[in-house]
Amino acid sequence: MGGQTKQNNLLQYILKFAGSDKKYYGKSIVYALIGVAFSMLPFLLMGDMVKKLFSGEREFKTYLLEGACMAACWVLRIVFHTLSTNTSHRTTFRVIGNIREKLCDKLTRLPLGTVLDMSSGALKNIVVERVDSIEPTLAHVVPEFTSNIAAPVLMFLYLLTIDWRMALISLVTLPVAMVCMSLMFKDYDTNFKRTQDTTKALNETAVEYINGIEVIKAFGKTESSYQKFADAAKDNADSFVEWMRACIVPFSLAMVVAPATVLAVLPIGALFALHGSLALADFVAILILSMGLVTPLITIMGYNDDIGKATSIFGEIDSILELPELERPEKSKEGQSGYDVALKEVRFGYKDKEILHGINLTIPEGSVTALVGPSGSGKSTIARLIASLWDVSSGSIKIGGTDIREMTLADYNMQVAYVSQETFLFDTTIRENIRMGKPSATDEEVEQIAKDSGCYDFILNLENGFDTIVGGSGAHLSGGERQRISIARAMMKDAPILILDEATAYTDPENEAVIQNAVSRLAKGKTLIVIAHRLSTIIDSDQIVVIRDGEIAAKGTHTELLKESALYKKMWEAHIYAKDTEEGGVAE
Repeated sequence: MGGQTKQNNLLQYILKFAGSDKKYYGKSIVYALIGVAFSMLPFLLMGDMVKKLFSGEREFKTYLLEGACMAACWVLRIVFHTLSTNTSHRTTFRVIGNIREKLCDKLTRLPLGTVLDMSSGALKNIVVERVDSIEPTLAHVVPEFTSNIAAPVLMFLYLLTIDWRMALISLVTLPVAMVCMSLMFKDYDTNFKRTQDTTKALNETAVEYINGIEVIKAFGKTESSYQKFADAAKDNADSFVEWMRACIVPFSLAMVVAPATVLAVLPIGALFALHGSLALADFVAILILSMGLVTPLITIMGYNDDIGKATSIFGEIDSILELPELERPEKSKEGQSGYDVALKEVRFGYKDKEILHGINLTIPEGSVTALVGPSGSGKSTIARLIASLWDVSSGSIKIGGTDIREMTLADYNMQVAYVSQETFLFDTTIRENIRMGKPSATDEEVEQIAKDSGCYDFILNLENGFDTIVGGSGAHLSGGERQRISIARAMMKDAPILILDEATAYTDPENEAVIQNAVSRLAKGKTLIVIAHRLSTIIDSDQIVVIRDGEIAAKGTHTELLKESALYKKMWEAHIYAKDTEEGGVAE
């Protein structure tokens, strides 16, 4: 999915996406380092107590004071650790929120074709689950990685001041553990990619299965469709199980060997002490300190998978954010005059296949223009290009003499209302769905536009009227009802240019007539572009444009085209025949 971007490391991604919140991550690290300092002091105090014991100090108050200091240090260490993690958690939630806002905002600026090429399951998985899954890594790795690096480094430096030989000996188990870890990470990239691929496949199959459940049940494909989902789930589980099975032995060896510093420090330190080259008190202090030297490093190694996963997710996020956008300026070019639409030598294609071949068309302001033609001829493509859902491959589309690519998306969207045959309603009330056309509209305005659009009566007959929840994608309403709500929403926008792309495709003839009358009233004075599969609904258009194979085959009024266009005449006769057959069937 998405374009190719340079893969950064986790730190680079954090710095890139944190923005102004970087300072709070810095604050979290400072708290973590202070906590590390307080966690080190008890070891130093413990070493001092050992030295005093060997030197003959018997004053109980001395040990009591140092013990109290140790307790205070542990308390302060917990306080600063808590401050660090709280700060990093709050910062991380802000960063995750910002990432989601950026992704959703990016989708609005992408060409429609780019969005349609993305798997909806994979896209939803990235925006919701995968972005959410980086929270533990960002919230914990930033402060804890810092503290777990700083603690052993400071401890090792302190050991060097006591006896450099023993300091090096305390690290002798690390090379052995690193060899074991290297065996575990031998095929890391391959295994990690496989788990990510199978997870994406599982999400896509799950979304497909859920969205298509009605068709699956209707055609008796429950077993075969479920098997596809079950196979994807098994592949996903197997990818993790096989990876873990290959890692369990080297991982276990590494975890056993790495912290066993006492195996080297105890005999060798004892030997040095017996020969007098290491003071007994120093030997005991080194023994105590070395036992806590490697454990933080093991904790860091445990973050490796989380870091790899977070880095991969950031890469996916970055690949979406780097996709080429619609070419639009930050400020619209001045000089637009009116709302006539002009297409000049417009060419457009999906990927490598050209769909439109040099379209030249003028749509006067305030006129009604209908686009008709066989299925796949390019009618909807023209409508979507005018609606600025795509950019032309070559040529230009101008509104009032200004190229739409010289307008900001916000300014252009205010001028155009677009209703497609694939209507979409949000899972909220009917009132709020209509209000989306004009967020500042009052309840009275919403109800008035519903009356004007011819859908007021059917809304009142619903269980909760205008406060009826439509369900996900409007699932609680019929296809025709969804279309009528969508048209009311577009009318509420009151844009000077209105595009209806087969917006009455799912309505019955009776309701279609109601909608047509409503559109005629509400669209008066607007530039109206209509795509209709029922030709009888567009015979009064100011101009009808016949599209065939991505080219304009003919244009004119209904009467003119019946005389001059064999294709239009054939389409009209087929429409009349189908209409008569339908009415005859009803009559019977």
